[in-house]
Amino acid sequence: MTATAHAGNDNQNSKQLAVLVLGAIGVVYGDIGTSPLYAFREALRPFAHDGVAPHEVIGLISLMIWTLTIIVTFKYVLFLLKADNDGEGGTLSLLALLMKKTSRHATIFFFAGIIGAALFIGDAMITPALSVLSALEGLKLVTPIFAPYVLPIAVAIMLLLFLIQSIGTAIVAKFFGPITLLWFVVMGIAGLLHIADDPTILLAINPYYALDFLTHAGFVGLVILGAVFLTVTGAEALYADLGHFGCKPIQVAWFVVIFPSLALNYLGQGALVLSDPAAATDPFFLMFPEWALLPAVLLATAATIIASQSVITGAFSLARQAIHLGFLPRLEICFTSASNTGQIYVPAVNVVLLIGVLALITTFGSSEALATAYGISVTGAMVVTTVLSFQFLRVVWGWKVPTALLVLLPLLLLESVFLGANLLKIHDGGYVPVMIAGVLMVMMWTWRKGTKFVRAKAANNDVPLERFLASLERRSDHGPVQVPGTAVFLSSLPDMTPNVLLHNLKHNRVLHQHNVILNVKTAPRPYVSEDDRVTLRKLSDRFTSIQLLYGFMEDQNISAALPLCRKAGFDFEIMSTSFYVGKRKLVGDPNTGMPHWQDKLFIAMAGFAIDPSDYFQLPSNRVVELGEQMVI
Repeated sequence: MTATAHAGNDNQNSKQLAVLVLGAIGVVYGDIGTSPLYAFREALRPFAHDGVAPHEVIGLISLMIWTLTIIVTFKYVLFLLKADNDGEGGTLSLLALLMKKTSRHATIFFFAGIIGAALFIGDAMITPALSVLSALEGLKLVTPIFAPYVLPIAVAIMLLLFLIQSIGTAIVAKFFGPITLLWFVVMGIAGLLHIADDPTILLAINPYYALDFLTHAGFVGLVILGAVFLTVTGAEALYADLGHFGCKPIQVAWFVVIFPSLALNYLGQGALVLSDPAAATDPFFLMFPEWALLPAVLLATAATIIASQSVITGAFSLARQAIHLGFLPRLEICFTSASNTGQIYVPAVNVVLLIGVLALITTFGSSEALATAYGISVTGAMVVTTVLSFQFLRVVWGWKVPTALLVLLPLLLLESVFLGANLLKIHDGGYVPVMIAGVLMVMMWTWRKGTKFVRAKAANNDVPLERFLASLERRSDHGPVQVPGTAVFLSSLPDMTPNVLLHNLKHNRVLHQHNVILNVKTAPRPYVSEDDRVTLRKLSDRFTSIQLLYGFMEDQNISAALPLCRKAGFDFEIMSTSFYVGKRKLVGDPNTGMPHWQDKLFIAMAGFAIDPSDYFQLPSNRVVELGEQMVI
């Protein structure tokens, strides 16, 4: 290859990297980029009654910078981004990878996974409410007449944001990167200009001042840690969005743009408060001169909307993973982009998030009140990720237990301290994310437990497929009436005779000329190549078994897989093919199975499940549904 060709490839790769870095700035770091709006302000709150001393300001800023360094830089950017499941990140991706590699401690890690997932959903409710309120409250500094309108404007923005989710983010996403990049540049410049207010703030770069602050702060220091942790909100989303951009773009964005801008802004806020203690009431917006205050508020509002969009999209992705891993019922999933399968819309999750966000905004009324509810979900999710990472190091990377402990134990202890600090806010609003996560955990546990119970009960009536085929051969002379065409029977157990096939024989007394037992399986990895999608097995002259394998991040579209089935040797004519789907009506029985309240919850969740023919996108007008009733 010539030098010119090499140069051309390098330029193309550089442009592609730049595009991905810009996208990562807009999507991955939208949440953590809004933390300066409220983190330092809330950390200063305990000192409001008697003022904050210079060494306390330096200690707080040092704590914030080193929290960003240890938790975000070391744990997430340098370590967890490499702990991927075929390029995908996040708590459930990590859990799926561990389930694929080992069955040891499966129950413990299952509950760890659903706890992490539930806490992330709680975070997805609180983040939009807190971020948008924090930005809009800057309007009060522009003029007090805006004060009564902050809450209604916040509600209107949230309604609009959730209403446009069905349209998709493909077009809007093009503007996310530039706006968020501008936001980080403005933050960095504002902080840099104010460092000159009191250059002693640069002492905060030394971790000694963070440790000295904690040593002498006593119980107040533990309370303040809850606010300090607000600086790293969004770090879990950073890991969850790994599959959208890849490791390198996310790392480049952090080291080149995000971390320098955040560090400079916090240093600038600290220097401003050192030079003017009265600025502690709202150090972020008071960094801007009066003429720039309104543009700063508008830019902050745009940044918080983008941050909200990123966690909402993350919640949709997590819900899809949970559905495919069997933690939630099959909900409707809409794809909003023809080229990017990561851009999805889950109507049920969107409604739940909207109700939760509006309830939080109207109940708490201000970012100051809502900040007390924040932190527990983030710290809890981080602790769960660290616990799962320990198993990852041992099982996947083959590390010895002492080595894995040496690396992760300090992180676990630090995050546990932060979690403990946030738990002190339980009575002031911290109960909110705990309640949200608790409800979601019970729902996921109930669905998993109920599904296993239903499968176990159905197994009592299961007929092994081999035995069923043998009985058909024995009764070939006086068996059911054979009709032309092909019948496809969906089955969750490929070695068992589908109940819908047995019901068809029982009630209609017919058997098609060609019959297919179709099983759709979810692999414990994000994506499956088309070469591995179809497994075809000839069972007899009239019966064929087909298994379709999908990754847990993929759309399980049977219609789209039919050409691959034909390529694998399944010869059929779609107009003479019928797809048979079983529908099960569940009836609760307080004397058997699960507790009665769980029966009711499981049946209610099953009612929200999308019809199998829609979920698997079966060919239109070719579906036959046969129902049965089951007492649970």
